[in-house]
Amino acid sequence: MKIALADDEALFRKGIALLLKNAGEYTIEFEASNGRELLQNLEAGESLPDLVLMDLNMPEMNGIETAKILQEKYPDLKFIILSTYFSKSFIINMIESGAAAYLAKDSSPEHMIETIEGVIQNGFHYSQEVMKVVRENMVKKVKQAPSFSFRIDLTDRESEILQLICEEKTTAEIAEQLFISPRTVEGHRNNLLSKLDCKNTAGLVIVAIQKGLVDLKKLRLSFE
Repeated sequence: MKIALADDEALFRKGIALLLKNAGEYTIEFEASNGRELLQNLEAGESLPDLVLMDLNMPEMNGIETAKILQEKYPDLKFIILSTYFSKSFIINMIESGAAAYLAKDSSPEHMIETIEGVIQNGFHYSQEVMKVVRENMVKKVKQAPSFSFRIDLTDRESEILQLICEEKTTAEIAEQLFISPRTVEGHRNNLLSKLDCKNTAGLVIVAIQKGLVDLKKLRLSFE
């Protein structure tokens, strides 16, 4: 698993790199001290890393600016925000900018590895705290939205697969549960991305919650 690190604190960056190397399943593709350097490395590389771990507060180009460019130029590249800022506004901004996870810098190593594995397997991994913020923000937006709405036509199978995606089921698990092939699952996933105008799975989850397309009670994470 190839991972890129972007953080202006060299000691913290080296600590994360050592932790991931010791985990045994990860290699550090490159390190960057800011968003601009991260983008330069991505452009110069022959292939993209599997995942980017990125600080929010960096000099020259911060995580907010970098996330917008990543979503535009590399929509399939998953990235996790690492931050000491855990306010609602920062979380919502980053999730809506395509972040596959938002992780506090004081998280335990076990929680970080769990988050990375969740993102690699499912395309996103939002903690209970993050999902609560997302849920509250979506409810607020619905209350403020105009009374008219645009109908989203999903087939029964697409709705079923969308629900399972939001329940953090992998492609293989969805295929097994619905007795269809993984390729068929990916086909439906691509159709959902197109219909809901999303660039990645993380965006798909947010739109599904926002539009009320999934049963929140069935999700693994509680909003209580």
